[in-house]
Amino acid sequence: MPRKLSNADTWPTLVQERLTTWGKCINTQRLRQRITVADLSTRLGISRTTLLRMEKGDTGASAGAYLTALLALGMVDQAAPALPAELWQGDYGQRVKLSLQEKGADDAEYF
Repeated sequence: MPRKLSNADTWPTLVQERLTTWGKCINTQRLRQRITVADLSTRLGISRTTLLRMEKGDTGASAGAYLTALLALGMVDQAAPALPAELWQGDYGQRVKLSLQEKGADDAEYF
């Protein structure tokens, strides 16, 4: 069994709440569309156990697995809308240069 990369306690509350909401959405839509756990997990290429954990909002499942499940159920655009292009395209502006104090020049005099 693979080892979890992090403990659920270390994730921010907002992330835990979002994963729980996505999990509830996956479960509700799967049931509404009358898709079995076995069928959806096969379609997604994940184990039944992983799908059941995702439906509970488990932080151990990958973001890709959540988004693929939402896509397969036709819910990805509502659950995770596309980000505006200006967040990753365009002019990045000038880089800020650190002052001597911020660079740690005073630290040399301290010791």
